[in-house]
Amino acid sequence: MKIEDLERFEKMESEGLETLPSEERRRFLQMGLAVTGVFAGGTVLSLMSARPVNGALEGISLKDYPYKPHYCMVLRQDRCIDCELCKEACVKTNHVPEYGYRTTILERELTVGPASRQREFMPVLCNQCNRPPCVRVCPTVATYKDKTTGIVMMDPKKCIGCKTCMAACPYNARYFNEEIRAIDKCDFCFASRLSKGMTTTACAEACPADVRIFGDLSDPTSRVYQLVHDPERVVWVLRPETGAAPNVFYTKG
Repeated sequence: MKIEDLERFEKMESEGLETLPSEERRRFLQMGLAVTGVFAGGTVLSLMSARPVNGALEGISLKDYPYKPHYCMVLRQDRCIDCELCKEACVKTNHVPEYGYRTTILERELTVGPASRQREFMPVLCNQCNRPPCVRVCPTVATYKDKTTGIVMMDPKKCIGCKTCMAACPYNARYFNEEIRAIDKCDFCFASRLSKGMTTTACAEACPADVRIFGDLSDPTSRVYQLVHDPERVVWVLRPETGAAPNVFYTKG
């Protein structure tokens, strides 16, 4: 679903509209339709194709995942308060220099009424794409997709600092590390935590608002699986038109 569609739905909710009972919402989803507006009292105002709701998973099999574990992160965007504890934990855990970043938080201001504005925060990081453009363009195979976990990794010994991968990344998620003379990026804390037996990333563990949910998308019992596959939840990815098929998903609530 596009950002403008989400904003329109939020506006409808803020004007006192109510959602339908879950049973009726499920029935519409089974028909290939998603409810985008309901009058108070339960009268359907508008419907749309359910494809945008499930668009975050377009091109990805829901049953046959290529990696085990298939690591991903779900970001509950509206819970972010920009406390930056996630960024601090990332810097400390992964030794990120002052000028660099592996994750950051974007900010924008929304108009929610005639004289009312509201700030919205959006955490961003490497999207660990299933079809990563950065991997395709790297001339030395310094950036590659791990065959076991699917995490997009960097081998600094192979990196020549050409910055081609930085230009190809749809999410501006890479920077040049002057100390090691190579590109650096988020690896879901694989080197610093996951490979040492820990089960989550530093940023997810540090978040006091439970914004960042990390886990195995191929495990039906995991929180990430249940959030992404919830038929009543709107889930989206950033820049789906690139065809990169990210493993970082966004939702609200």
